[in-house]
Amino acid sequence: MGGAILFDVLSLYDLDEVYISDINGELINLYCCIRDNVDEIIKILKEYQDEYIYADTDVREEIFYEKRNHYNELIKKGFSHNSIESAALFIFLNRTCFNGLYRVNKKGFFNVPCGKYKNPKICDEKNIRAVSHALQRVTIACGDYRQSLEFIDKNTFVYIDPPYRPLTLTSNFTSYAKNDFNDDSQKELAEYVHILRSKGAKVLLSNSDPKNVDPNDDFFDSLYADYRIERVEASRMINSRADKRGPVKELLISNYEDVAERVEGC
Repeated sequence: MGGAILFDVLSLYDLDEVYISDINGELINLYCCIRDNVDEIIKILKEYQDEYIYADTDVREEIFYEKRNHYNELIKKGFSHNSIESAALFIFLNRTCFNGLYRVNKKGFFNVPCGKYKNPKICDEKNIRAVSHALQRVTIACGDYRQSLEFIDKNTFVYIDPPYRPLTLTSNFTSYAKNDFNDDSQKELAEYVHILRSKGAKVLLSNSDPKNVDPNDDFFDSLYADYRIERVEASRMINSRADKRGPVKELLISNYEDVAERVEGC
């Protein structure tokens, strides 16, 4: 969701400074490469698209797993944080894997299986160039959220999109990064949000709503008791059971009255 919020804000507002960060080095590499090397990215993706689209189903799977293995080799060798090839593979895998899901194992290797799309748009040149144009005015950093503390002040709007708290014990199969983000991590993040509030910043945070499965689970209601908590509907398309997919409640937690004001004054 963080990327969606970023590009929505960039399309609506003329901001003096924009800063984004993430612990996923492969994602940050992708953003940087699209910003700085868009022509090279598009060239590679066109080659991937021609190779994949005209292949039979069985050959497509071979191509997918070959590229997934190569992507993981780049991660293993430490090249994935500064590689145009890694960025292109990131897009290819996202467009051809199951449900566009990004998931890694404990070693940090991408492990999502091949999808079954008939005609995936691997190289959306118009969109990629639009993203590159939007990112020209954005500072992009790979690292912990705490690195942003020193330059946040009363004129800053902060959106935080942490790994969501799993709704059930068995739903925690989607690791976004190799390090787990558990309840202690959620509590540490809340302490950081308290600090940002004390500095006068406007803060908006999203997370899952545990009350979807347990009406008595007040984890976030207690953690952010002094904040505005709104429950909004969101679609969940990833579940092994089709009858479990569909709208669920998610949380928008803010330190100001109206979430619609989230970028006013920035």
